[in-house]
Amino acid sequence: MARMPERLGRAGFVILAFAVVALVLSTAWRRLGPGWNPAETGPAPGSIRVEVWNGSGEGGVAGRLATRLRDGGFHVVAVRNADRDDYYASLVVARTADPAAAMSVARHLGGPPVIRQARGSDQADVTVVLGSDRSRLRLDSP
Repeated sequence: MARMPERLGRAGFVILAFAVVALVLSTAWRRLGPGWNPAETGPAPGSIRVEVWNGSGEGGVAGRLATRLRDGGFHVVAVRNADRDDYYASLVVARTADPAAAMSVARHLGGPPVIRQARGSDQADVTVVLGSDRSRLRLDSP
């Protein structure tokens, strides 16, 4: 009788292991299988309104970044200096409750951090603030 619970334990372990393997394989297939395109995640670039603020203290970098975004299909609505010129880190600010647009811009630029700061203005969906670490970003068009 002592062996019966042991067998049920092994059977349960086998079933659990099979379920884990099936989940891992199905996730991998969804991510890497036919039809998956990482560029298609999130909203279409043409529908994302972006403003670029230069907080790096170096002239011209906001214009270069705006060109890179336009070449990527994003709708750049404003390019200007930030409230100060000593930002250390570049960042992408989600101006709407849904951060998907900001995440799309961040992916296009090479992955700067994204923060949420929704505001009532309907001028832009995303604000990119350039800091002195701008060399980590993809500023020039491919």
